[in-house]
Amino acid sequence: EVQLQASGGGLVQAGGSLRLSCAASGFSLGDYGIGWFRQAPGKEREGVSYIRGSSGARYYADSVKGRFTISKDSAKNTVYLQMNSLKPEDTANYYCARGRPVQSAWLTSSMYDYWGQGTQVTVSS
Repeated sequence: EVQLQASGGGLVQAGGSLRLSCAASGFSLGDYGIGWFRQAPGKEREGVSYIRGSSGARYYADSVKGRFTISKDSAKNTVYLQMNSLKPEDTANYYCARGRPVQSAWLTSSMYDYWGQGTQVTVSS
C-alpha cells in the first residue's frame, strides 16, 4: 500500500527554520519523484519543490528559491524540505505527493497520484 506521511510543521517566527519530512512506504523513491505543495486558507494549492526519483534533479518555485532545499534519504525512503528564512507568507498546510511529471509539469498537482495528509506551517511576524 502506498503511503506518504508528512511531518515537521509547527509555529516559527519570521526568519526561522523548519524541516519537513515525507516518509514514503509501498514504493521506492528511486522510481518516483516527490513534490511538496502548500495551500493557505482561501488560496489555491501551489507547488513548492520537487525532487525527481531517477536523477535526483531538484526544482523550486520562484517564491522559495534560495531559502528552501529539498533532499532525500533513499535508505530511509524519506524526502525532506529544509525551509530557512521563513516569511509570514510561507504560512500554509504543506503536503507531499508522489509523481512522475515531466520537467515543466512538476507544478501541476494533477501529475501526482498519492498525497500525504499535510502538516501545518505557521510563520509569525
